[in-house]
Amino acid sequence: MADTPTRRTYLLAAIAADGRPVTTALAEQLMVDSPWPTARRNTTRKDLRGLAKAGLLTATDTTGRRQYHLTSTTGEDGRP
Repeated sequence: MADTPTRRTYLLAAIAADGRPVTTALAEQLMVDSPWPTARRNTTRKDLRGLAKAGLLTATDTTGRRQYHLTSTTGEDGRP
């Protein structure tokens, strides 16, 4: 049996592959083809907040909507 990533790991990889800022609605769309296709708005919102709390995403509020951006994994000199 293949190792299934956690829901948050899957979501983070999908966000990285998509390459643009993510709202809850977009994250919900990214989960449609996942092993958790029934994950809806509240679950996805919790996952986004959890990833932000872990330092993997940065949340910004623009025009009253929260967007999440990938947190840079490199330092100022470009090295990890």
